[in-house]
Amino acid sequence: MTIGRQAVPRLVLASASPARLRLLRAAGFDPLVMVSGVDESAVVGTPRDVAAQLATLKAMEVAARVDLPAAMVIGCDSLLDFDGVAVGKPVDSAAAMTRWQAMRGRSGTLLTGHCVVDVRTGQRAEEVCATTVHFGAPSDDEIRAYVASGEPLEVAGAFTIDGRGAAFVERVDGDPGNVIGLSLPTLRRLLAELDTRIVELWR
Repeated sequence: MTIGRQAVPRLVLASASPARLRLLRAAGFDPLVMVSGVDESAVVGTPRDVAAQLATLKAMEVAARVDLPAAMVIGCDSLLDFDGVAVGKPVDSAAAMTRWQAMRGRSGTLLTGHCVVDVRTGQRAEEVCATTVHFGAPSDDEIRAYVASGEPLEVAGAFTIDGRGAAFVERVDGDPGNVIGLSLPTLRRLLAELDTRIVELWR
């Protein structure tokens, strides 16, 4: 597809996250998925810095491998800022249980770094989106059952709002899509910075 003489770019998702892919598809996109090989453990800093750096590294790594004449690569990285500590995916069930026991009845900030790279020009636009998450107070038995489902082991902060974990989140202040893993309003702004309208990328 072209507009005038210029090819419409393909949206490329530099992430293996099924939640991000579902979110983009539901919003009218048909992204190509290319998973980055970035070593996440090598990045250190404040929670916001880590989210921003990893999103950029993922987007840049995939952009360097894209074999398309026109593509916009979106890299994301999510983590929970809880008491100033960056909380990613729990390493095992015991860690998920301990994490939930610490979070219940309290609040944290879900940070998602976003980086969009235009492979035609090499230009990029970046932003970290923050959403405050207010957790409920599930019992130990409820937490144990949730951890046994396996869901908390696959996601940053050991919770979701688009699955079983939604029952244990009282409310969010900010973009709920950001908690799922990608903020669509943020994506629109970043694309606009790169002179691309989000509607051009709809399937």
